[in-house]
Amino acid sequence: MIRRIIRKRRPAPSLTGISLEEELALIRVELMYGLRVNREAYLRRKVDERDEMANRMREREPAEMLADLRGSLERAVRPTVVDLHSRRQPRTTQDPEPA
Repeated sequence: MIRRIIRKRRPAPSLTGISLEEELALIRVELMYGLRVNREAYLRRKVDERDEMANRMREREPAEMLADLRGSLERAVRPTVVDLHSRRQPRTTQDPEPA
């Protein structure tokens, strides 16, 4: 069924295309949430985001981009503190019985 849907999909605008993985993700969204995804709008947004990223990369130095990326990752991923003492299994203090 999915193969038929993918074969019948509308042709993509000439600037860029929707990859097979993206098409499957869009179909999943449509089936799970009962939505209709506008492929042309999706492709326009994809092109706009690619152009914006290219402009950002042209305007900045690599070290500056790396510092921003490191900062955003640190903000996104909260460090977790694990108390190893509370996670230890209690040991039994009984001596083994002599055989």
